Amino acid sequence: MATGKVLIFSAPSGAGKSTVVNHLLNLHPEFEFSVSATSRAPRGNELNGVEYYFISADRFRELIAEDAFVEHEEVYHDTFYGTLKSEVERIWAKGHVILFDVDVKGGVSLKNYFKDAALSTLIVPPSFETLEKRLRGRGTDTEEAIHERLDKAATEIDFARGKFDWELVNDRLEDTFRLAENKINAFLCG
Repeated sequence: MATGKVLIFSAPSGAGKSTVVNHLLNLHPEFEFSVSATSRAPRGNELNGVEYYFISADRFRELIAEDAFVEHEEVYHDTFYGTLKSEVERIWAKGHVILFDVDVKGGVSLKNYFKDAALSTLIVPPSFETLEKRLRGRGTDTEEAIHERLDKAATEIDFARGKFDWELVNDRLEDTFRLAENKINAFLCG
């Protein structure tokens, strides 16, 4: 198994990123999901060290000053998200491959940091019509939210094009899984 390797998955909302990531995690016990740090409060039943590492905004700033992050971003005032270097070291110490499930901006930052040790994948829908159908099929968003997600998806894809190692078009799920598995196996064995 290739130690010191990183798999990065990014996609606009509704493209199927979580489905692909969960499939790969179930298929490969040597893959481990990277837990991000955040300064926001836990929601619902979220647990520290499981969904996120929850730390205060002041402590987050201290860790930034200590260069403790691979990447970080202040999404809203005093609401930070980031990947701790200690999390990367923890996973690699076990001989595992790190799997990141991040937004496109985070994906680009992670690829820039890890360079050739990372395989970055941008998952895209086959069309915006398909993406709209998927978002509507969830039944969780208002009409306004669907339009916001579609606009954001267009912006994210435009920003991300050419900045990832490859694009995975999620049309038929079985094909998407097979393509992802083949690409990852080639990367890890190469």
